Amino acid sequence: MSALTSTTSTNPVYARVPSEPRPRFRDLCRMEWIKVASLRSTWLVLLAAALATVFINLNGVHSDLQYLDRDLAHPVQTMPDGHVWHFVYDPLRRALSEIAVQLMMLGGAAIGALTMFGEFSTGQIRTTFAAVPRRDGVVAAKITVLCAITTTLALVVTLISFLGGQAMVADRHVGLSITDPDAQIAIAAYTLVVPVSALIGMLFGALIRNATASIVGVVAFLFLIPAFFGGDKYRWVAEIRHLFPGNAESNLAEWPHNPYMDPGKWPTSHLHSWLVLAGWVVVSIGAALFVVKKRDA
Repeated sequence: MSALTSTTSTNPVYARVPSEPRPRFRDLCRMEWIKVASLRSTWLVLLAAALATVFINLNGVHSDLQYLDRDLAHPVQTMPDGHVWHFVYDPLRRALSEIAVQLMMLGGAAIGALTMFGEFSTGQIRTTFAAVPRRDGVVAAKITVLCAITTTLALVVTLISFLGGQAMVADRHVGLSITDPDAQIAIAAYTLVVPVSALIGMLFGALIRNATASIVGVVAFLFLIPAFFGGDKYRWVAEIRHLFPGNAESNLAEWPHNPYMDPGKWPTSHLHSWLVLAGWVVVSIGAALFVVKKRDA
């Protein structure tokens, strides 16, 4: 009678397990879009700032109409001191007002800070970095989504404000065509200062990583600190003032044909203002990338 014997191999058997594919950049952008879209407060802030901006601009043009008709009826007046006053209507001062764009800058800066400190304050950033170890890719996706949202919304708000304002004064023949180079420069500056402010807000969020402190810091930088550099007594004060994004936008959005516009003792050029906006983009992105990569999550 023969016995059956079974032999078991002691050599381990290795199975090839398919590895998870590395996330593509568009996957990271989709992930960041979901994060932003899921925050209801984000859209409330942006929509409130956008509606308030449009209302202020259009209401400003509408409030000028009664005075515009009076001044157009008497375009040349002799003042008591003998000075002859010639009326010239500035088609950009109300349609793209400075106070209104500051609301959009504030909204963009707040959203930019929120996209960064929101994950750090809740600890969700650790999960993100565990899934995507390359931190620069995550930050690049945040920047792409943030700039796409703020630029699109700012462009829509700017076009509505400009075209609506010019339509109100069209029958007075003092409006400005959108094909005019001065109008295009103003529209571009009015639009681009919002994503620039958003990137600065992101930088503050990466540096401070606290909700209240980040918002206070970026508001102080964009609106309060420039107020300390007013006046034209000293040239170095004016040169520092010209380095802030809000001042660069104001310079680009001014209508150069207004004879009563006061550029100040130390004016700056359009090229300088564009370089200021571009410089803040480079500084904000570079510093945010450096901080996120070097500091612990």
